[in-house]
Amino acid sequence: MKTIARFPVETGIAHYGTPEEIAELMAFLVSHAAKWMTGSTLRMDGGEVKSI
Repeated sequence: MKTIARFPVETGIAHYGTPEEIAELMAFLVSHAAKWMTGSTLRMDGGEVKSI
């Protein structure tokens, strides 16, 4: 098995994000609804990294 093909299995990643999923967040961030979001870091990891 190629190295890139083994990566999701070895790291426990169940789903890679699609360009459409990333675009949905980007569309929100540039919308009026996100006007109060400043200095934020958004992790797009599908919940793979446990954090608060």
